[in-house]
Formats: sequence, C-alpha cells, structure tokens
Amino acid sequence: LQLVESGGGSVQPGGSLRLSCAASGSTLEYLDYYYITWFRQAPGKEREVVSCISLSDGRTTYAESVKGRFTISRDSAKNSIDLLMNSLNPEDTAVYYCAASPRYFCSTSQMYDDWGPGTQVTVSS
Repeated sequence: LQLVESGGGSVQPGGSLRLSCAASGSTLEYLDYYYITWFRQAPGKEREVVSCISLSDGRTTYAESVKGRFTISRDSAKNSIDLLMNSLNPEDTAVYYCAASPRYFCSTSQMYDDWGPGTQVTVSS
C-alpha cells in the first residue's frame, strides 16, 4: 500500500488544518482490512501516535493530548484517511505521517511497513 500525506502548512494558534492520507497501490482493494495510524514527530522527539482508525469497523482512538481537538475519518470516495485538527497549539508542531498495517491496530511505529513521506505542520504566532 502506498501512502501520501497532504494538507500540512503553517497556522496560528487556535487555527485548524485538515490532513489527508491518500492510499494507492496493488493492495488497495484490501484497504477495508487495514488499520491506519497518524503519527507525528517533533524535532528532537520520538515519533508518537496521534490517532488510529480501523477501516473495517470504524474504531478510532486518540492520544490524550489531541482528544477533543482532532478527528480521524475516512473518505471512501477518495481512498483517503483524513485528520481534522482544530484548536491547534505550538505543541502540535511536527511532521505528521500516516502508516498502514493489515495486522496491528494502533501499535508502535516499528510495527508498520507502509508509510507516507510526511507533511509538516507548524503552529506559531
């Protein structure tokens, strides 16, 4: 499965962005069986889970730091998994990645084989 993120950019504190993770490739027909996770990595910090979705049953989870502000969802028409980010703050500044696994739901980054190249999100005044 090939993944490409888009939608990053610079925004002021309190602003919003919608990230998109577009899926393609030879295994796309099996997309319904995948688990998709949005990770982020800030400079000097480890990559961390932001939000996860099971495409088979719609289960979602969120990191405590983004709960209530971020929403993960699927756009079936576009074969994409979106991350709507509201009430952004400077601590949300990071490169955001999406990753896919047919086996692991919301696991650590080492368990994922398919990754996008990332999209930069910068929150500053």
